[in-house]
Amino acid sequence: MSDLALYIPSPARGAQAQKSDGAKWTLILVRELRHPPEKVWQALTDPVHLREWAPFDVNGNLGTVGTVVLTWVGNPTPLETRVTRADPPRVLEYSDTRWELEPFEGGTRLTLWSNIDRRFIAWGAGGWHVAFDVLDALLGGTPIGRLAGGDAMKHAAWKQLVTEYAKQFGVEPPKWQPPPAEKS
Repeated sequence: MSDLALYIPSPARGAQAQKSDGAKWTLILVRELRHPPEKVWQALTDPVHLREWAPFDVNGNLGTVGTVVLTWVGNPTPLETRVTRADPPRVLEYSDTRWELEPFEGGTRLTLWSNIDRRFIAWGAGGWHVAFDVLDALLGGTPIGRLAGGDAMKHAAWKQLVTEYAKQFGVEPPKWQPPPAEKS
């Protein structure tokens, strides 16, 4: 049995959804990690580390202002992405995403701002929540493996988190459901 099969999500907390103009909302997720900002920064910017936890791959380091190609797990269409701010180990901005790292009680308070279509705000919260859990395990030396894209959507943890976040945000989750997970 893989470590992912045993994965139980941390509680659904530390998230906000702010209404914006039009179809986009801003998802704000805050997670307190037991690891120093420099270590978290490396995990947020280094392509090798990102492949272990993030819901996307990149062809270059996100820690440098410039252009990289970003490919979301499960979506074969690569996106040219501009890193507009890289202030290690404090602030990282690219596309519709902003990360802030703040030293906190011997670790890091990590805050993510991500603009998401309002119909999918609970999905985004659930997906990033799972990614943060995987990141925390990776940084703690007990990697469980990346859980992203369709694999995440089939996992009971993601479904539970989407339901909890939809309630917190006062929204209905999208009616579409991913296909059931295959039994191994």
